[in-house]
Formats: sequence, structure tokens, C-alpha cells
Amino acid sequence: MSAAPRRSRSAGGLAALLLALAGCAAVPTTVPEPAALAVPPQWQAPLPHAGSLADLSQWWQAQGDPVLVALIDAAQQASPDIASARSRIVQARATRTIAGAVLLPRVDGSASATREPVDSMGPAGQPLGGVATTVQAGLQASWEIDLFGANRATRDAAQARLEGAQAEWHDARVAVAAEVAGQYSTLRHCERQLALSEADSGSRAETARLADLAGRAGFQSPADVALARASAAEARGRTTQQRALCDVAVKALVALSGWQEVDLRGKLAVASAPAEFFAPFSIASVPAQALRQRPDLLQAERAVAAASADLGSAQAQRYPRLTLNGAVGALYYRSSGISVSSGTWAIGPLALSVPVLDGGRSAAGVASAEARYAEAAALYQAQVRRAVREVEEALVNVQATAARNDDAQQASEGYRAAFAGTEARYRSGLASLPELEEARRNALAAETTRVGLQRERSAAWIALYRAVGGGWNRDATPTAQATP
Repeated sequence: MSAAPRRSRSAGGLAALLLALAGCAAVPTTVPEPAALAVPPQWQAPLPHAGSLADLSQWWQAQGDPVLVALIDAAQQASPDIASARSRIVQARATRTIAGAVLLPRVDGSASATREPVDSMGPAGQPLGGVATTVQAGLQASWEIDLFGANRATRDAAQARLEGAQAEWHDARVAVAAEVAGQYSTLRHCERQLALSEADSGSRAETARLADLAGRAGFQSPADVALARASAAEARGRTTQQRALCDVAVKALVALSGWQEVDLRGKLAVASAPAEFFAPFSIASVPAQALRQRPDLLQAERAVAAASADLGSAQAQRYPRLTLNGAVGALYYRSSGISVSSGTWAIGPLALSVPVLDGGRSAAGVASAEARYAEAAALYQAQVRRAVREVEEALVNVQATAARNDDAQQASEGYRAAFAGTEARYRSGLASLPELEEARRNALAAETTRVGLQRERSAAWIALYRAVGGGWNRDATPTAQATP
């Protein structure tokens, strides 16, 4: 009569022990915020400012170039990087579903039916033949009671990796937009440089023609005639080289966007592009706030969270596991006009598995998980430092190109005026051909510098767009168009 109370007390003591151990097996989830990773309290470079501020998420539309917007949309559809990121989201979502399913009971169903001949004897001893039909159906259930959180930690790790994959998809979209814009800017500035080269080549060709006529009439020395011809040949070669660079830039855009080259060239010929990308957008003065807009940092942060959850799961594997099984079934039998049916059910066994000796497997799993967590944390910290550097560098370049703009403009206008004056004096016979060529070289160099500065300024704004996350907001609810 006293055995049942003793068993009850033993079961209660076992349950209390398991709950106490479960409380000790806490998952050490620690994911530092960017502000806690030695991020400076404010930017050391000046923030961009001018006019009305454009919304960073709509920054490309603010440039007023429909060809650029269409190219970015096409490239995001054709990009293999975005397609791969989208595939990783699907895989991560499936992994999270699998990890979450482990926390729920598993139920498997089975059914079978057989017909077989049965030999029996009648009342007079004569043999009787017949057919027996047997039908069986049942359900078997099993459930691992997640006492120490191993399965919950695995689910949390899968959820963190899903969130990281989604952030990686956003980062791929921002990167593709920046790459296309950079290549498009390269092409447009190449076209401007080509126009300069063609104008310079035409001017030198005309000078060479006049010098040749003057040389035949005896008014120009052979050396000056040779100089004019050499200058014209140099200009033609420079123009040919510049045209080839523009063709290469077009082909790069074809590869990025997936458009046919004929269609792209037609759109480029019709549309006019702005001289540079210049639509200032606001940047948070506190770096930690600005860096929260970078999807790559969220991806790194989620990698830390996943590694931390993996560590908790590895630690929980060292504790006992409790599983519960059950079954329910039904049987129907019919033979020689006789039918029999029955049902069965069972709950149990309630099984406790206690790791005793595994050759160091559990300890090695914990050590490996700890190393992966340390690696993920170090990579996250390095990513934050790199993000700060990228923003600072982009801010410096934006400021520097803005400061150089007026000087480059004045230099270009001054050298252009000097060349025009020297050319007029040359045609009047008051300046020599070497003087004219020197003035031409100065004017061309100044104008080339001005066009190159416009390209640098566009590149600086694109780099700043990329460095601050491209307008992505981790706290905003994604729309159906922005979510794969």
C-alpha cells in the first residue's frame, strides 16, 4: 500500500530536479547594439547640406533622369546577387519552419487492409473455404518535451538567420542600385569627355589645315606645320580612345540591366542626363542612429544572435531529454460471415534519456558553438567600424568635391578665355603656333578636370547613399513590393 506514495514522491522529486536544471540552462543571448561598439558620439566630417532635402529611399527619382531609374529597376530584376539572396530567404524560411515544428508533437498515421483465404472445418468434418478481410488503422504520436530549451534555441537561431537573410536581400538591392548608378555616371561623364575630345580634335584639325596652307605659301615654318599635324593626330587618337571607353561603359550597363544594346543606346540618345548627382539628403548626426539604416549591419547582428542561440542549444544538449509517446488504433476483421472490431490506445512510454558517456561529443559541440559566437561577434564589431569609416570617407569626399567646384569652374572659364584670345591673335599673325597649342592644352586640361570633378562628386554622393543604407529602414514595415 505504501509503494504508490513512494513512486509519487520519486516522480515529484525527478520533476523538481529537471525544472531546476532547466533554470540553469539559460541561453546566453547577447547581441550588442552599434552604440555599444565604440562608435563615436558624432561624425568627424561635416554633414552635407543644401536646399531641400530629398527622401533617401526615393533619391534616384529625385535626380530627374528616367533612364537611370529604369536601369536600376531592370538591374534589380536581372541581378544574380539579388536572386541568390531571395533564394536564401526561401531556404531560411523553410529551415525556421522545420525548427519550429520540432517543438510540436508529431503524429503519423498508418492504415492497412488484407484479404486472405481461410481454411476451416464444418460440423460434419468437411473442409470449408473462405476469405478473411482485415482492416487496421492507427495514429502514433511522439513529443519531445523541451525542458532545457535546446529546440527553442534552434528555432530562435533559425528565426535570426531568416531575418539576416531578409536584410541581406535589402543590402543586395542597395548595392545593385549603387553599382548601376556608378556605371551610368561613368558613361554620362565619358560622353561629356568625348564631346570635349571631338571639339578639341576638330579645332586642332582646322589649325593643322591652316598651318599646312600657310606652309605651302611660305608663311609658316616646316617645324610649325609638323607640330600642327602632330597635334591633330594626337587629338584624333584621344577621341578614338575616349569613344572606346564610352562603348565599354555601355556594354557594362547592358550586362547589368539585361537590356538589348540597341534599346539602351536609343534611350540614352533621347534622354538628357544631369551634370551630376546632387540631391542632398539628411543624415543623422549620431552615427549609431545612421548605422541602423544599414541592412548589412542588421545581417551581421542577426548572425551574432543566431550564433548565440546555437550556443544555448549546444549547452542544452548536455542535459537529459524527456519524450512522450502515444498511439491509438482500430481493427476490423471479417471471415465466414463473422465480423469483429476492436480499438486500442496507449499513452507512453514517458522516456527520460540522460547522457552519460559520449566521448566528449557534447563538450566539443559547446566549444565549437562558443568559437562560432566569438567569430560572429568579432565580425559584427569589424563591420560596424567599417561602416563608420565608409560614411566618414563619403562625407569627406562630398565636402571636398563641393569645395573644389568653384575653383575648377573659374580655372576652366579662364583658360577657355585665354585660348580664345590666343587663337584670335594667331589668326592675326600675332601669336605663334606653339603659343596656341600651349593655350589649347591648358584649356582642355582645365575642362577635363572640371568634368572629372563632376564625376567625382557624383561618385561621392553614390558612395554616401550606399554607406548610409540606401534609405532602408529596419523599423519600417516592409511593403509587398519590397519583400521577396
